[in-house]
Amino acid sequence: MENKPISRTLRFLSQLMELHNENPFKVKSVANAAFKIDKLPFAIAGKPTADIEKIDGIGKSIASKIIELLETGTIQELENLVAQTPSGVVDMLAIKGIGPKKIGVIWHDLHIENIGELYYACNENRLIEAKGFGLKTQEEIKKVIEFKMATNGKFLYAQAEPIVDQLRQSFSTWLHQVDPHALLGIAGDYRRLCEIIDEVVFVVGLEDTESLGTQLANHEIGFVKTSPHTYEAQTENGLSIKLFLVAKENFYSHYFKLTGNEAHVNEVMALAGNHSFKSEEEIYQKAGLDYIIPELREGLDEISLAQKHQLPTLITDSDLKGSLHNHSDWSDGVHTLAEMALYCKEQLKLEYLGICDHSKSAFYANGLNEQRVYAQHQQIDELNQKLAPFKIFKGIESDILYDGSLDYNSEILKTFDFVVASVHSQLKMTEEKATERLINAIENPYTTILGHPTGRLLLSRKGYDIDYRKVIDACAANSVVIEINANPLRLDLDWRWHRYALEKGVLLSINPDAHRREGFHDMRYGVIVGRKGGLTAQECLNAFNLADISAHFERKKMKSGAI
Repeated sequence: MENKPISRTLRFLSQLMELHNENPFKVKSVANAAFKIDKLPFAIAGKPTADIEKIDGIGKSIASKIIELLETGTIQELENLVAQTPSGVVDMLAIKGIGPKKIGVIWHDLHIENIGELYYACNENRLIEAKGFGLKTQEEIKKVIEFKMATNGKFLYAQAEPIVDQLRQSFSTWLHQVDPHALLGIAGDYRRLCEIIDEVVFVVGLEDTESLGTQLANHEIGFVKTSPHTYEAQTENGLSIKLFLVAKENFYSHYFKLTGNEAHVNEVMALAGNHSFKSEEEIYQKAGLDYIIPELREGLDEISLAQKHQLPTLITDSDLKGSLHNHSDWSDGVHTLAEMALYCKEQLKLEYLGICDHSKSAFYANGLNEQRVYAQHQQIDELNQKLAPFKIFKGIESDILYDGSLDYNSEILKTFDFVVASVHSQLKMTEEKATERLINAIENPYTTILGHPTGRLLLSRKGYDIDYRKVIDACAANSVVIEINANPLRLDLDWRWHRYALEKGVLLSINPDAHRREGFHDMRYGVIVGRKGGLTAQECLNAFNLADISAHFERKKMKSGAI
């Protein structure tokens, strides 16, 4: 074994020792030895134990660890510490800018156990109140994690969007200097507005494909020819690009085929036949179908609906009349309640805001105890008098406890206009337990909305398994709305289950889970996945106007016995 792996192992050991609050002197000795070994001008392996002990900065204790490593390939003390540490916490040690002490705070005080949860905590501003952290440190950590996520080759749609927009603009400018009459389209998962993007697909239609192919080799992006009419490249951000050169007369056929998923494309082309088309609309017309927008081309029931002229009129950004499930500085938000409300009223021209600060179990997020709930309600009453006809609804994001109960008694719960019930802790459950836990919460008469049903964090945390049908059926039976959490990391409820929920008569609500004013703009990502799921304005709770949503909340409270 060479010196560098020995050094790395000892450094890792010192980090774990510090993470577990071991004797600072011992920690410093091991870290110092790791540094010294890395700088040695000779190999340490093969040296007699006595010689290793004499090396400056090592000594008997650390020499014994080195000998153990050389003889067995590991150090038992290290193995013991690794066994006591969640793997996600170990992963955090690789993040530049935060050492074991800060990771210890993140793990022990904030109960965050992986990088995905840490990234989400940065979005929720949970780090700025922790010991040894501040806004600047939080933003630096967030940037490092974003870079790490990008290097894995997968991007959230929200991350890919500005990259692709810039790429489209610069490539379009270059292309039309080469051929002013060329056709350009972006296809693939990006055009279908999928939540995860690992490749952006360009389709270029022109008369002379050979000429452009020659010039692509000199393009600044660095395209490489991988087949007669296909070129590939990668942006500096790590996003893969695939470019297809096609004859102009066949552009729309290729554009269509490279957009929809395989099942959709095969079925439509079987109906339309293979020949040249002047537009995608013509393809659907030849197939005897209403035009199907790209985000619906997923091989679900869209073709059947298009045959029967029953495609839904999908929700749009302008349909939203208010924003529910948001946080202020009463818990872990950045802005005051007044600032959040004024932004909704004056900048976004919305009719209402639902404030849902964290409940008392979320102590890590400065959750509201009963006394603070009453104090916030008094402030809401005062603001509502000033801001009328705009209205702030008194909500709460109530933690779903392990047994499925909510963390306030009925006397407190009845004081809210609406309750978002969410799981935030003890996420390691069997599907049966997770399903039972959610259904118990759904059956609570005060639960208005089920928040982010699986707790997933895209590209970071899978989320707990649930029986979707049973959970959705329970929501239907108890008149509980299901949230589409619009934060780009969540987008939970997954769009693949929207149709089933809508068939069962369950309303969905596009909630930004905003922790600052800028967070309200995440609602557009909720609209995107809502459209993929077939959501209409009539089926979306926060597309109700103020009078209608007030009536909805009143009916729910009457049913619960709160009024």
